[in-house]
Amino acid sequence: MALKFSKMHGLGNDFVVFNAIDQEVQLTPEQCRRIADRHFGIGCDQILLIEVSREPDTDFYYRIFNADGSEVEQCGNGARCFGRYVRTQGLTGKEVIDVGTHSGRIKLYIENEDQIRIDMGAPVLEPDLIPLEADRRELLYPIDVNGKQFDIGGVSMGNPHAVLQVASVNSAPVLTLGPLLENHVCFPQRVNVGFMEICSRAHIRLRVFERGTGETLACGSGACAAVVAGRLQGLLDEQVVVSLPGGDLVIKWQGEGRSVWMTGPAAHVYEGKIEI
Repeated sequence: MALKFSKMHGLGNDFVVFNAIDQEVQLTPEQCRRIADRHFGIGCDQILLIEVSREPDTDFYYRIFNADGSEVEQCGNGARCFGRYVRTQGLTGKEVIDVGTHSGRIKLYIENEDQIRIDMGAPVLEPDLIPLEADRRELLYPIDVNGKQFDIGGVSMGNPHAVLQVASVNSAPVLTLGPLLENHVCFPQRVNVGFMEICSRAHIRLRVFERGTGETLACGSGACAAVVAGRLQGLLDEQVVVSLPGGDLVIKWQGEGRSVWMTGPAAHVYEGKIEI
């Protein structure tokens, strides 16, 4: 079957977006892997499916699949691309869009054609809900990797994140330590790993090794998790510019029990069809 798709990106974190409202889309993990393959498929970090609402007070439902075919709960950059897609494709004229996801509801605010602000919800900090194997909640959790201890912040933004402070993201062992932490026994559902360099109280640099994908040019939920972890440690202000390899996001968090707000761009690249 031939499926129409859109190629989009948020700061270089790229997506293949399928409208599953106007066409039937049923993808197996193997098909997702083939679509995401940058040599034999379209090429992307994640695949997004836009579906009809599953709750009466939401506008849409959307699903996220990693490049390895696994389905995940949340994706901040994908949510911004989702918001731009449903507007430019004429699926809604709303400037505030309520969306259901596997991890709960999020709300998108269309500020202009290029900037979308998202209420990502309140972070989850209890270890059994992240999930993270630990006896009690801590600011930093000691994780042993091949006999060396790393102190990480644990946060869920609808998906699990481990945040590690580093002196420089340029020299951080993202490609070696990232997969070891992603698959560590302490994280029963694996984990996204953020390497955070603090430049000032209002600016950090971040690289993220994403669960099921590898390092990406940007990770919206990872940026939120890093700011939450830094704020809890008393290192960051309420509003922080997060510089990722693909560009900047603005993250705002007022503290526990409050939503994390993310503002950033979403870009359309091209339209196409693929035979599945």
